[in-house]
Formats: sequence, structure tokens, C-alpha cells
Amino acid sequence: MTDNSCGAHCARLCTTDGLAEVLASDRGLLHWRAMRSLGDPGLAEHAVQETLLRGWRSCRDFDARKGSVRTWLLAIERNVVVDIVRARAARPGDVGWDDITEVAGCGKPDFADGLVDGLLVDQLLACLSEPQRAAVVEVILRDRGYREVAADFGVPVGTVKTRVHYALRSLRQLPEVA
Repeated sequence: MTDNSCGAHCARLCTTDGLAEVLASDRGLLHWRAMRSLGDPGLAEHAVQETLLRGWRSCRDFDARKGSVRTWLLAIERNVVVDIVRARAARPGDVGWDDITEVAGCGKPDFADGLVDGLLVDQLLACLSEPQRAAVVEVILRDRGYREVAADFGVPVGTVKTRVHYALRSLRQLPEVA
């Protein structure tokens, strides 16, 4: 997954290892800052994803003489947060789930929605080999670090990264469920 258009000042977000390194070291900070600014976990996660996407797209524009990759991503995130705040201000009718349930007097999404989502995840995980499934569950669903999972499994960090990479790649190749 290397972008050949990256030059000497590449931030390495266009490589699997570079992106994994940033996720392991900076994702928590990015999420914390977005959460602090936006006050909503869903919007904060959206901001982190958009930040990483913008960083990936402009990977070749990174200039180490101006600062670290972390500083560069924090600047990108600041712009993402401003964009989100402006978009929400332009659509004042947008409300969160908590606002709707408070006014309507009803609870959270019903049990059936969670059950259907859980069954879909179970079906997808069943398509993977046991080592890949275990790695995906720990790294993605339980949001644990690669090093921590590797230590628990007694395998090198690279093995866990490889298992997750190939698992996600094989899941992307499955036919879409309508």
C-alpha cells in the first residue's frame, strides 16, 4: 500500500507500517482533542477518521523541517474540527440521539437493532481463519494495541499486523449485503 507519488518529505501515512505506527501512537491524542472540542464521541471519531484520511491524501506534502508528523496531524485535525463545527452551525436543525430521546421520552435504539448488528459481525468474523478472527476481535473490536495483543498471543507484533491486514482485505472482497 505504498503511494509511489510520495517524495522525500513523505509522512509515511501511505504505507501500512507508517499508518499503523501513527494509529498506535497518536490515535488516542487525536480522539481526545476532537472529543474535547466537539463534545460528542461519534463526531470525535469522525474527526479522527477525516484527519487520517486528509493526512493520507496529502502524505507527500509533509515537511519534517516544519515539525513532526504528530504536529502536522494535529494541525489537520484542527481544520477538520473547524469544518465540522461550521457544518453543524449551518444546519442548526441537527440534533443528537440523546436530544431526540429526551424530547420523545423513549429509550436508546431497541434491542433488535443491536442484535442484527451483532449477527452481521458474527457472520463476517466466521469467514476468517481463527488466528485472523482473534486478531481482528482484539485489535479492532476491543481497540487494543498491536503490541499488547502480540504479547498476549505470544507472537511478534508484525504477525498480529499481518493477520489484521489480511483479514480486513479478505472482508473487503466479500460481496456486499443488500
